[in-house]
Amino acid sequence: MPEAQPLTTHSINHEATFDLDSTNAFEGPEKLLEVWFTPSPELLPMSAQPDGLKSVSEDTWKAMLDIVRCKVLSTVRNEHVDAYLLSESSMFVFPHKLILKTCGTTTLLSGLPELLRIAAQEAGFADGGDAAAVPYRVFYSRKSFMFPHKQMHPHQSWKDEVDFLDRWFGSGSAYMVGKTNGEHWYLYLTTPGSELSPPLTPQNEMEDMELERRHTETKMLQFPDAEASIFKNIGGGRDGGSGNGIFDETLEVLMMDLDPVKARQFYLEDASAVAADGFRKQNGDERRAEDDESDRKSIDSGFADLPEDLKSEGHALGAVVSEACGLNVVYPRSKYPDACVDSYIFAPCGYSANGVIPHPDPKVATTHYFTVHVTPEPHCSYASFETNVPGRQSGRETAEILEHVVKIFRPGRFSVTLFEAKPVAFESRPYREHFHDLSASRRSVRMDKIKGYKRIDKIVHDLDGYDLVFRYYERDGLKGGTKACRGF
Repeated sequence: MPEAQPLTTHSINHEATFDLDSTNAFEGPEKLLEVWFTPSPELLPMSAQPDGLKSVSEDTWKAMLDIVRCKVLSTVRNEHVDAYLLSESSMFVFPHKLILKTCGTTTLLSGLPELLRIAAQEAGFADGGDAAAVPYRVFYSRKSFMFPHKQMHPHQSWKDEVDFLDRWFGSGSAYMVGKTNGEHWYLYLTTPGSELSPPLTPQNEMEDMELERRHTETKMLQFPDAEASIFKNIGGGRDGGSGNGIFDETLEVLMMDLDPVKARQFYLEDASAVAADGFRKQNGDERRAEDDESDRKSIDSGFADLPEDLKSEGHALGAVVSEACGLNVVYPRSKYPDACVDSYIFAPCGYSANGVIPHPDPKVATTHYFTVHVTPEPHCSYASFETNVPGRQSGRETAEILEHVVKIFRPGRFSVTLFEAKPVAFESRPYREHFHDLSASRRSVRMDKIKGYKRIDKIVHDLDGYDLVFRYYERDGLKGGTKACRGF
């Protein structure tokens, strides 16, 4: 009888992990691109490969990521998603959509033309051999950069990014959420079923073209009144498919000014000390390393028998950090037995992790994700957490997940964006719609009261199929802190 295949498989690209150095990776805030080719994996076109985008080879994705200027460190795969941990953040490939999140000075949007080509010619999301696939929906977002002058084309300003996207999409909308002279967040999105902007000009020619078509105006989202309603709309293409999308939510937490003690968890030296302590206990040795100056100068001092992978950057120490800081129990194995966390710690500091979270009920064929990235240096400290695991599935309110994450980093400031799709069935069932509104209102009140923090801003917006709620918080008693860049 053939041996059963594991639900989740994990592979490491040792070539890409050799001699990585995070010293100059100071721009923590990521660029985030989501491209949907159908509303769900059950609705792939007849022309598509059976697994859609998941049918595309890893080598093909690596070539696209070369354009973006990042490398694959490792992958975790199951039947629903391929999760790529990158040298600069993460990529998630589902049959019907791709999520690409990159930090530093990566050129994420430069990879978009190649992505559309791959979707058309290798995944089959095009009729008649078209050169580029037409997405169902596109979402691009980021917070204001800390060091915008370091970015490369087309990311040197929000206007440049919008101009680039306008060349490809005929009905995009651009938004700036938050204060122009404070913390703000940018979003560009298309409506369901938008067409590509004709003609499909080759990339090398596009670089030389003057932008003759309209420039999408960046809209300023206004603060709601105290009685602002919770908007109601059908799910517009952010569902995960497989029957669980009608209550979909995507949470993103962007944290700045990390507590210095909490930030030390994500330094190689400190992680090795934690690993050494665990290694000694595991081997029945309760002796403590001498805490003298020589020990502080070398993480190897006193730990000659410590395995090499617990003294150097990589996945082994990444796993130690995930457990020690508490990220492993955001979605615990006791509830999600098939969950897998793929993590990596950089030298001299920095941390990335992808979590692949299959539904706890094996009869429900869907997988969610979370992703975490940390830049702990004090002059530019930053951490992000993103997940689409529905709160009702985890048994914890979204506010509880948020408090758990914030406790790990104790940031001085953080912003939260929450997308929530609304079920179409409620439009014809007013009583249930009212019940849902009351529940959403209670959740909203809970999100406004995060222990140890004061909510400074809140913006609610209806974006064609789901609600966007943006909140910005500052720690109680916070003084000073790094001001966000204006207009970038």
